[in-house]
Amino acid sequence: MKNASIKPLNNKPIHSKEYAIYLKKIRRNKTIILTIQLTILIAIFAAWELLAMFNLIDTFIMSSPSRIVNQIALLTENGTLFYHIGVTLMEAIIGFLIATLGGTLIAIILWWNETIRKILDPYIVVLNSLPKIALGPILIIWIGAGTGAIVAMDVLIMIVITILSMLNAFNACDESKVLLLKSMGASKWQILTKLVIPNSIMEFISVLKINVGLTWVGTIMGEYLVSRAGLGYLIVYGSQVFKLDLVMASTIILCVLAALMYFIVASVEKLVNKKRNIH
Repeated sequence: MKNASIKPLNNKPIHSKEYAIYLKKIRRNKTIILTIQLTILIAIFAAWELLAMFNLIDTFIMSSPSRIVNQIALLTENGTLFYHIGVTLMEAIIGFLIATLGGTLIAIILWWNETIRKILDPYIVVLNSLPKIALGPILIIWIGAGTGAIVAMDVLIMIVITILSMLNAFNACDESKVLLLKSMGASKWQILTKLVIPNSIMEFISVLKINVGLTWVGTIMGEYLVSRAGLGYLIVYGSQVFKLDLVMASTIILCVLAALMYFIVASVEKLVNKKRNIH
């Protein structure tokens, strides 16, 4: 767009009329999309409640929004809701941080040393293809029936994806830029910190988004196998005693927690993009 923004002497941008209309259109589109998303969500729950109200579905099996709200209120009253949420959230966050940071660090080591990368490559491929649930009984025996085994399951599910994604991002760095820095006498550490890592920041954000989903899969899978507390425990317990209201309430809470975690990562992405656009 021509002359979209002109900076006067006080450094405050004066936007053209066309640019102002463009920004207004973007905001309007975002509002429309958010409105449609909320409308779909409300319509789903309203239809679900109506079907239950007119006995068109069996609420013993399918539950209903009102029964789920009552179940959440009951868990809140007896003081167990936030305890179970806290346990699951702690396990998810610990596993998320260990897998994301540890996987990125391993990817840096593999990028740094080609020999180590070639040695470990087949093991990483095999570990990536191995169903992680098969390692559950082994983890319980090795680590014990507790939080450690759940976090370990969480890490196993995420760390290989993190390693492969970040290693691919590091290797995808423009070779001509790498050669230019080498010709200027830059060390490998300088190439890594000044070029490779900054060039891979958006891929790192993508890994965060992927791990947001995988961390809940790993945490709940671990709680299915061995747990005495947490939302996964409530789901297992509810299914065993046929309390489907408890199962659905725990599932809804999981969805909310996952959405909040994704929103945090999306906010980080917006902040990073804003800084990149400024520079």
